[in-house]
Amino acid sequence: MSARLNIGVVGDGPVGKAFSQALGAAGHEIIHRKSIPDLLEFADLVVFAIPDDQLELTISGITEGKLWKAGQLVAHTSGKHGYSILNPAAQAGAIPLAIHPAMKFTGTTSDLARIRESYFAVSAPAVALPIAQALVIEMGAEPITIAEENRAQYFEAISVASSFSSMIVNQSIGLLEEIGIEPAASVLAPLIRSSVEVALSQGHQPIDPTELLDK
Repeated sequence: MSARLNIGVVGDGPVGKAFSQALGAAGHEIIHRKSIPDLLEFADLVVFAIPDDQLELTISGITEGKLWKAGQLVAHTSGKHGYSILNPAAQAGAIPLAIHPAMKFTGTTSDLARIRESYFAVSAPAVALPIAQALVIEMGAEPITIAEENRAQYFEAISVASSFSSMIVNQSIGLLEEIGIEPAASVLAPLIRSSVEVALSQGHQPIDPTELLDK
């Protein structure tokens, strides 16, 4: 985007901090230490980097307070929801965007480097989709467009990859530690990384349940 925006980020967790840093590094003006009503008053773009289960309630409260502004960009970073959850803002004249980073945030400076290696799922009304894509590119990531009707399947895929891999790694570390192998994480790291790389290179492979039972 050629225009510099005044951006307010709601949420001081790792995602909110990373968005503030990445958008600030892209040349936008980040509004700091303001209440939500103040952010909505002064920001050209408001980004809600808050948990999924808080998003609908927050949107409802802002709608009841009649705080949305016509022409204002309003985005959220939830993987579970598309831009439709921002319909109350759109009905007040705001422009809804959904921008979900498909990555894990650590709250450290390494997040900015990981952003540049990641894909961000974007969705928005057709007229606003280029804006969402441009914001992602400015942060250094690659945008992928997810249709509203495909949001649930997208979220399932992301959730399975994140939760299941974490659970399996944790279980494997525990098994090695039980037999006195230290540092278990370092022992497993090369195996896990190479296994993931092989799986990614092979793409989707249909699984025969009987093959799993035979192993």
